[in-house]
Amino acid sequence: MNIFVKKSFLYTCLCALLLISCKKEIEKISDTFKDTSSIESPAEKQDSIKKDSVVQKESIPAQMKDNGFYGAFILPKDKKLRDSMFSVFSKQYTEKERYAILALNRLDSKNKWNADTLVVPVKIDTTLMAYSPFPMQLDVLSPVKKFVVFSYPIQAYGVYSNGSLVKWGPTSMGKKSAKTKTGLTFANWKKKLAISTVSSEWKLPYNFNIFNLDGIGWHQYDLPGYPASHSCLRLLMNDAKWLYGYADTWVLNPGGATTKAKGTAVLVYGDYKWGGRKPWRKLLDDPNANNISVEEMTKMIEPSIEKILQEQDNREKVVDSINAAKAVLEQMPQTPKAIEP
Repeated sequence: MNIFVKKSFLYTCLCALLLISCKKEIEKISDTFKDTSSIESPAEKQDSIKKDSVVQKESIPAQMKDNGFYGAFILPKDKKLRDSMFSVFSKQYTEKERYAILALNRLDSKNKWNADTLVVPVKIDTTLMAYSPFPMQLDVLSPVKKFVVFSYPIQAYGVYSNGSLVKWGPTSMGKKSAKTKTGLTFANWKKKLAISTVSSEWKLPYNFNIFNLDGIGWHQYDLPGYPASHSCLRLLMNDAKWLYGYADTWVLNPGGATTKAKGTAVLVYGDYKWGGRKPWRKLLDDPNANNISVEEMTKMIEPSIEKILQEQDNREKVVDSINAAKAVLEQMPQTPKAIEP
């Protein structure tokens, strides 16, 4: 009986040892598979890079079926790949087309590196007019000779002459901690090169003041693809220069103490969706995502139209009066200079 018990005990121990040994071996094999499966072979790694490259290249330019739709130009985070993609971007599009694409993304050439995705229209209109978020015609503005509107929600400006949209473009308005003042205002004074009151290092080409006491105006400065200014309305250089020549300044009384007439009417409205998706990115889902309806624009302008027309009429009278006075002075005979003996 004792011999039988001893044999059974020995047999049990032997089986246990075999099971433990097998378990350890299985674990080793399992670990080996885990390690090797997580490491790509050089060939697999190369194939992976090739596949990624193909995916990137296929997205440039985006293939869309209908005119008016947009595609995405994806930019990788890796610097070398990013440089390569911008090289493709430069070869794919002309200088004017690149300018238009960046403008649609609220960027200038200097700040294009800020983008991780560029919204690109299938058919590029270098004037941007084909992509205007503003209505092409506003009857409420028909009697208004010049009108400029800045939209905070979509970071864009529009220019109307007698109700017809003549120009629009991108802007970068006040950041969240220094929002741009909104409401109806009028263009005041202008200066080809102003120096910022915030920092003397900031040069502001083609500066046009619209809120005099607040020191707020539009001018050329960096467009980084989001609201970034210290309350002013940043523009591309070409746009700042164009608006500098387009808008009318105020007319001051002799000595400059009071205003005889106001300049071009300007409306700044709305607020930016801070922390949300950039408005122009929505064009990838809906080409009309940024469009402002005639009804919406009319509703915003109508309460101020009487004031706008009143100031326009006053300015015309003041300018006519000044021109008439100049004409009289020009017709007056010049006093001959006394001849010295």
